Amino acid sequence: MFDVLMYLFETYIHTDVDAMVEQDALADELTQAGFHKEEILKALAWLERLAELQEAEAAPTWARSAPDSFRIYTQEELYKIDAEGRGFLLFLEQIKVLDAETREIVIDRLMELDPPEIELDDLKWVVMMVLFNVPGSESAYQQLEELIFEQPEGAVH
Repeated sequence: MFDVLMYLFETYIHTDVDAMVEQDALADELTQAGFHKEEILKALAWLERLAELQEAEAAPTWARSAPDSFRIYTQEELYKIDAEGRGFLLFLEQIKVLDAETREIVIDRLMELDPPEIELDDLKWVVMMVLFNVPGSESAYQQLEELIFEQPEGAVH
């Protein structure tokens, strides 16, 4: 499923192609690209849930918390998101790329992915997908993109 999401993000969203494509036509295109129908349906459902979360007028109750609160992960989340991933999410909160609401949307979307454990690179892509789809997160998206893709200047010792 994650491969389908990456394909969609890179093909339609990240390249500024018109993303208003009929779902059946999109499913046909993804099938022709070599993806299995089950994975396509899972990815489309994942994206629909992301759209529902970002279109909601108010944050879901599970996404509301005080600005100075600390996130305690469930046992399932601890298993799926390793210490490096949780540390990265905390770092993104500390530099104001994520707030409590977007962090919770990211965690919700991570928990719906197939792999039992999420690699850091995959987590970064999910954060980018979430920020790209949440209105008002344009500067946070750009900051994350720069953080991930810009190479440090100068000699590395």
